Amino acid sequence: MDRTLTVAGLSYALTAVARDGQWVAFAERADSGGRFGIECGGPTAPAALDRLAGWLEWQSEHAAALDSLQHAERAYHRTIAESAFGVAAEGAPVEFQHEALAEVEAARVRLDEVRARRPK
Repeated sequence: MDRTLTVAGLSYALTAVARDGQWVAFAERADSGGRFGIECGGPTAPAALDRLAGWLEWQSEHAAALDSLQHAERAYHRTIAESAFGVAAEGAPVEFQHEALAEVEAARVRLDEVRARRPK
């Protein structure tokens, strides 16, 4: 049994095969044909495919949240460096630092929320 799934602009071909009395689903990227992600098992082909689709959607959300955190951290480090060397734009450097740190914290909280929803 096969299914196609598109997540965040990437298309995947999902395939479920019977293995040792259980169904196992795996994904291949449509653009490269290479395998991507994990295998998911289930008592039926649709169940295994649904679990895999859920994981692929979660993985995409997790990657986006992690990227946002890394972006916020880089912005915070730039703000700290600019303040230390006196090259910050007009305004209070301490305010910029607090704003940048608040963005880091918000991104970290978002990543933690996504990680808490990781499919089992």
